[in-house]
Amino acid sequence: MAMPPRRTHQTAVDKAEALFKTATTKPVPPAPEIKRNVIPAGREAVTLKIDNDVLAHFQEDGPGWQDRINAALRQAAGLE
Repeated sequence: MAMPPRRTHQTAVDKAEALFKTATTKPVPPAPEIKRNVIPAGREAVTLKIDNDVLAHFQEDGPGWQDRINAALRQAAGLE
């Protein structure tokens, strides 16, 4: 069985290629962390009739009004 020749030293071409490769290779950035929306366990969609002025109050601050109503209900029920 023939053995491949062993190189005991690098040639100038090998050194130049190694330097070129390190100088031109872009570092691989770490993979971005995936952010997942956390949905609390036990949520359920329901239909609830509330007064128009109460709904308008919670919707004034924009998106997230359902979460704000939920937080107010939790506080009123003494769950927080």
